[in-house]
Amino acid sequence: MKHVLTWDQRFAEINAMRQRFAVVMSDLIKQNNNLALILADITAERFTDVIEAYPERVVNVGIREQLMIDMAGGFALAGMRPFAHTFASFLIERPFEQIKIALTHQNVGAVLVSAGASYDLSVDGRTHQSPADVALLNTLEGWNIIIPGNAEEAEYALRKAASDTGSYYIRLSTEVNQETYWDGENHFSVLKKGSQGTVIAVGPVADRVMNATEGMDVTVLYTPMLSPFDGKGLLETLSKPSIVIVEPCLEGTSAHAVSCALEQIPHRLLCLGVKRDELRQFGTPEEHIRAHGLDVSGLHSRFTSFFSL
Repeated sequence: MKHVLTWDQRFAEINAMRQRFAVVMSDLIKQNNNLALILADITAERFTDVIEAYPERVVNVGIREQLMIDMAGGFALAGMRPFAHTFASFLIERPFEQIKIALTHQNVGAVLVSAGASYDLSVDGRTHQSPADVALLNTLEGWNIIIPGNAEEAEYALRKAASDTGSYYIRLSTEVNQETYWDGENHFSVLKKGSQGTVIAVGPVADRVMNATEGMDVTVLYTPMLSPFDGKGLLETLSKPSIVIVEPCLEGTSAHAVSCALEQIPHRLLCLGVKRDELRQFGTPEEHIRAHGLDVSGLHSRFTSFFSL
């Protein structure tokens, strides 16, 4: 059984992940005169040097998230490659209309990089929780959505987005895998093979999924990239058409993508993720993981019940 990270280790890792974002982003800004970064206070202290060096391309707008997205749209319309960054609830949910109009409707590319994810900041209250961010963004066309499993995968995602012209959402989190399972390509990694069904692990839940499926005769696929979805890879590795998808965001977020990939095959699908019922006692991230049944014990119980039918 693989080692499961403690909360203190995961907290250190999110600092490492956000630090990796700051280091990589600063390098990209220095190397590419066409790249812009718009901040809304969060993580701004890690960009002091590039804000001073490139004030025309690196801007901290303060706690004005709608303005941040509109500025990203303006940079994009001017031919720049904009990145925007803050906590997930303030990056996706609060300025969603601006994302819809200033970016998607205008048909311009941008990169949104969040921190905080579903319940990483649970102790700060409901305002800082965003389990539905990916589902909400999935209502818009053309977004590449990446949920890295650790800092190395976050760097792959950042460099991939910087070299492209499309729209990207990169979701950083305190939940991390010790292993790096992704190399930046849009295809599933096969973590184990079995004959009784398939478990899809999305981003930082992979280590827990591997622990929870120990001794089970199932295939485990890994991806941090929810959109576009690797339907071809799912079909190529499919054994018994019983599929579980485990996501660190709202349960059912990727159900449509899985069902579309298997539309010609009768199948069973179980979606595990953050439950729709709100937990009004904020608690720690670890307590949220357990409450949503996303810990190793909770996952193993659901897998056993589902695959035994």
